Amino acid sequence: MGLLNARKIVKDNRKFRWKQRAYKARMLGLRRKVDPLEGSSQAKGIVISKFQKEARQPNSAMRKCCKVQLIKNGIQVGAFIPRNLAQRFVDEHDEVLIERIGGRMGRSKGDIPGIRFQVIKVNEQPLHLLVKGKIEKGRR
Repeated sequence: MGLLNARKIVKDNRKFRWKQRAYKARMLGLRRKVDPLEGSSQAKGIVISKFQKEARQPNSAMRKCCKVQLIKNGIQVGAFIPRNLAQRFVDEHDEVLIERIGGRMGRSKGDIPGIRFQVIKVNEQPLHLLVKGKIEKGRR
């Protein structure tokens, strides 16, 4: 490490940066390749089934979820159904709009393991207004 060694240090840093997992994934665009929404913030899908997922420790609850098949590419993802008793408004073969929940680094959020998306609309009706009783569920 001499006075005139800066060029070698910069060159080595550039070379060994490819050993870092985060840098390699970012440069090769791996996150976008495996993203079911293909870079968009929201996507429409059809509900295939409803299920309950047990919350992680220390919580003990059954979180209401549904399996959604995306219309744009046919990929199946799990989606959380937020709010109390909202699962009554989500039936099989309904068209739903899902978005990312917003966990760290694209992972699942909170105490729901493996669920990265949540339902925001059912048959073009906002889910929070359905739960409040301000509107009725639309027929498709």
